[in-house]
Amino acid sequence: MTALDLSSPVAVVGTGTMGQGIAQVALVAGHPVRLYDAAPGRAREVADAIVARLDRLVEKERLTAADRDAARARLTPAGTLGELADCALVAEAVLERLDVKQELFRALEDVVADDCLLATNTSSLSVTAIGGALRVPGRLVGLHFFNPAPLLPLVEVVSGSATDVTSATRAYETARAWGKTPVACADTPGFIVNRIARPFYAEAFAVHEDQGADPATIDAVLRESGGFRMGAFELTDLIGQDVNESVTHSVWQAFFQDVRFTPSLAQRRLVESGRLGRKSGQGWYDYRDGAERPEPHTAEPAEPPAYVVVEGDLAPAAELVAMIGEAGIEVRREDEDNGTRLVLPSGGQLVLADGQTSVEFRDVVYFDLALDYRRASRIALSAAQSTSPHTLAQATGLFQALGKKVSVIGDVPGMIVARTVARIVDLAIEAVAKGVATEEDVDTAMRLGVNYPLGPLEWSRRLGGDWARAVLDNLHECAPTGRYAPSLALYRHAYAAGKQEGSSS
Repeated sequence: MTALDLSSPVAVVGTGTMGQGIAQVALVAGHPVRLYDAAPGRAREVADAIVARLDRLVEKERLTAADRDAARARLTPAGTLGELADCALVAEAVLERLDVKQELFRALEDVVADDCLLATNTSSLSVTAIGGALRVPGRLVGLHFFNPAPLLPLVEVVSGSATDVTSATRAYETARAWGKTPVACADTPGFIVNRIARPFYAEAFAVHEDQGADPATIDAVLRESGGFRMGAFELTDLIGQDVNESVTHSVWQAFFQDVRFTPSLAQRRLVESGRLGRKSGQGWYDYRDGAERPEPHTAEPAEPPAYVVVEGDLAPAAELVAMIGEAGIEVRREDEDNGTRLVLPSGGQLVLADGQTSVEFRDVVYFDLALDYRRASRIALSAAQSTSPHTLAQATGLFQALGKKVSVIGDVPGMIVARTVARIVDLAIEAVAKGVATEEDVDTAMRLGVNYPLGPLEWSRRLGGDWARAVLDNLHECAPTGRYAPSLALYRHAYAAGKQEGSSS
């Protein structure tokens, strides 16, 4: 099954931001495009707006004047659904309500031919449920573009329970012909990206609610240590707190209120107070004129230790050993079978975040996971009130000697980056095991859809097959609500990885 021929008309129903973007993508790809909106005159206004955007592309030399003129000639506002009768594909981007979408597609079935491909751009509703109202449900497929559609490459091609393989394949190949990067996905709550991305927001909010750190510090650690392009608080302010919370709530409800997807009470309070982020002027941060952006907590300079004792291999933070030596700090080694840690001259221990808390041990400082310890510009440390101030000062000075800013947060199990990555890896592995998508498509979706520095499966391989399970086991012991219980898929994955590592050693 191949992509739609460029001579085939494509219709877009619904002319909001997403509908306009999809129309522009299909138009620039070379299709005749029909625009329809229930509001009188709206389709004509949007057609003019799309042409204006094409004019700007010409000014930026991203489109030739001839191609702009040809695209303009192919763009037609439609006054009635009947004018879409000869279209080969109709994509809807209307109100995110099941009854509204079902009513629209029932009306379209009375107009278009039986071989017309129908597509929904829903981000949170069930494609299966939308198709359940149709006479020919096999031709309905999800085409979930990401905003702004003309710029972002990812398209999730979602097959409902009744979607024909031929329909899904044609939609996939058409998206690819439009210059997009499609990923195939089964109809599951949140599809790939909105399902697997939930912990990125949830764990940041949970650390804040537990008084572990303020939003500015959490965001800085996610960016500067975790390698994420934006922190959770600034990103949800950009998305809109109401929009982000709505997706979270939808996924939570669709999974029968699975505790792993529980929405944040702190975010609910933001939405209730009208602090929706950038669009309202206030969210987690204040965007009003004259408002100052809060700075992340950064520790004052401290003296580095004269030496450290390395016990074990420090995986996945092994690179730190070489960095410490390069900084002129003496590195001593001891072979120990009961863990991996750095021992400081104070006698205290410096341990990679593992889902446990400092209060459980005598004189332990935890340090957070980093995407790349050499390139990271900030490291988070956590300690209990009972931890020796001397040990915390030496740990702070050690990382400062490596050229890092240090943020000291509360004694939060799993810290910030470690607990976030562990939960993302778990949901990704579970999604693959349940047939939602392939490993390759999951990694592609998370890199392109939400700009993660690594795909979750790639991250898991780098960290070691058992890393995420071990962190979540410890987190679950600290907070046995079920939120951090590793999935059966993760247990199987960790066990298989352990057997493979054992056979190759």
